[in-house]
Amino acid sequence: MTAPAGGYAARERGNASDGAGAVILAACAIWSLVSAAGRETRPEGVLLALLAVAAGFACGRICGTLLPVATATAAAVAALVMALVSRSSGMPGATAAVDIAPGHTGAAAALLVLAAGAACCAAAAARRAPLRLTLRLLAFGTACAALTIRSVAGFVAALGVLLCSLAAARMRRRLLGLAGFALVTALVVGASWAVAEEALPDGLMISLEGQLTGNRVLLWQDAVTLAKEHPVLGVGPDRFAEMSPTAQQTLRSDGKPHSAPLQQAAEQGVVGVTLLGAAFGWLLYVLRRSPRSTAVVLTAGAALTALAALASVGNALSFTPVTAGAGLLAGLASARLPIGDGRAASDTAGAADAGPVRRVTRIRDVPRRGRGPRPNAARGRITPRPDRQGRLNHSGLYPLRHRPLRRPPASGAARG
Repeated sequence: MTAPAGGYAARERGNASDGAGAVILAACAIWSLVSAAGRETRPEGVLLALLAVAAGFACGRICGTLLPVATATAAAVAALVMALVSRSSGMPGATAAVDIAPGHTGAAAALLVLAAGAACCAAAAARRAPLRLTLRLLAFGTACAALTIRSVAGFVAALGVLLCSLAAARMRRRLLGLAGFALVTALVVGASWAVAEEALPDGLMISLEGQLTGNRVLLWQDAVTLAKEHPVLGVGPDRFAEMSPTAQQTLRSDGKPHSAPLQQAAEQGVVGVTLLGAAFGWLLYVLRRSPRSTAVVLTAGAALTALAALASVGNALSFTPVTAGAGLLAGLASARLPIGDGRAASDTAGAADAGPVRRVTRIRDVPRRGRGPRPNAARGRITPRPDRQGRLNHSGLYPLRHRPLRRPPASGAARG
């Protein structure tokens, strides 16, 4: 039996989205080199982050096609262990430093969000109810683990991913959910820029400054000032610590403005911010065209949105495991289905946001014209037809090669 025509169309759309991603990542790498040309800069960090995203995405695509549930579960456990280890090892900027910046969101919170997202994606892809319950309990345990390392932002983000995953199990269309994720990300980025510009009302500014700490607000203001002074090329990759007065006067400073969009604006100008937004939009577009189920797609979108929100108010993207984990999660959620997977005809056809395809379940619904199975051009498959004893095979379909042949009449000599 030949593959449905929708499968070839979905594969072509997947190749187009992969090509667009390759172009965007290459543009990000080229622009970081252009911005660093002729200056004492260090673009190696940007290039390493791009390489980590590409490698994680490719690994997620391969492993997601072969073992989607097992790979997502292993990724969730690995991210959880790394988050707990990063807390105990005291990695700079990985967790909250209570004496400097209460509520600091870094690598630990981002890893916990990725762990919860991977566990929820595995639960959405699992077929057995006990396994789904176990994986969701793992996601809830990940959120609770954030409280043990005093990461309130990680707890809220991981719990939000779990709730979005439960809600996504009842949704049929993914476009509305992905559009909502893009809107939330834009609002968080706009709010951080408004705080840096002091464009909010006084009461709201005082409240946000108390949550974000005055040191971080001053870092954001330095980033905006540098972006205005160097709007096109920026000051160069990894030069914020040298150009920011607040970073130089802060004890034990990591030299980051603790906001990925503001850091891009200060170090790579408007073009860098545009490319960063294009990269995030590409991830959402890949999820939009994913052949996976809507529940898996929206769960991964919620995790990536939570990660983007943490990166807008923290330095989460400054760590290679976080960027690689984000690419891995996107690759798992957009991996192609194995050939012959029966789920590809209904909810997994999310590229067109179509509802479930109605299957013919009764023999009397099949038009009885001619003999043998009849191809259904509208659905791209063969409608079932019983044999002479009224039985169907295990799949309910008979290939065309099983059509009963009509024997020619015997000649007169043979009859004699």
